[in-house]
Amino acid sequence: MTELSHVAAPGLTRRRPVPDAAEGLRELVFAAEPDSRIGSLPDLARRLGVGIGTVQQAARVLEHEGLLEVRRGPGGGYYGKRPDAAALERALSAYMRMHPTSYDEALDMTSLLFTELASAAAGCRDDALRAELTGLLSRILPGAPAEERMVFESLFQDLLFRMVDRPLFEMLTRVTLHFSETRAGPGVVITGEHAEQWWLGRQTIIAAILAGDGELARFEADRCNRRIVLNLRQTIRDLTQA
Repeated sequence: MTELSHVAAPGLTRRRPVPDAAEGLRELVFAAEPDSRIGSLPDLARRLGVGIGTVQQAARVLEHEGLLEVRRGPGGGYYGKRPDAAALERALSAYMRMHPTSYDEALDMTSLLFTELASAAAGCRDDALRAELTGLLSRILPGAPAEERMVFESLFQDLLFRMVDRPLFEMLTRVTLHFSETRAGPGVVITGEHAEQWWLGRQTIIAAILAGDGELARFEADRCNRRIVLNLRQTIRDLTQA
């Protein structure tokens, strides 16, 4: 492990000492190799131009973000880390719960992200992944129960993530989907004729993706997923308010 010793921190202001010190620590962390020692408490206070107490508060912020680890004993000090996807998902999920994000907003975001995901997947040229997507067509059974739809949807989403390979996009989609599924309130239930339309819609979306037509995939995802989900949600909202 190497220690970063000569990285200039960004200029700090006295009006926001803790947030500015936290940003200075982030710069030091990302300028170093993962798991590198970025300094001791007195070292960092001197380099950032703030008091020890301010560094300690800023360090707690970065620890929560998964960017910093405090080690004690010989060789101890502050070590930079890289947050994993799970830590980022937890942070974003917590942020959404701290703010007045409604169920409707989360549902709107989820359906919009799926539309863009389907469009991006149309650009995938990996033969193995495309063959796997073709194989999913055999699982489309309009008369299948809701449990089978849930299994299919999970497989479909995971495959689209692999076809697109955009980590940030995947994280945003998963966090928003989880938020919309766990948020209190009446959920969207797809039954009867709507269930059959849902299966046929998935078939249409997959066909557009396999055709390699991003615009068509976006159009079909909007028509066969986003509009249906939002219309069902509006119906539920109207019945609840009646």
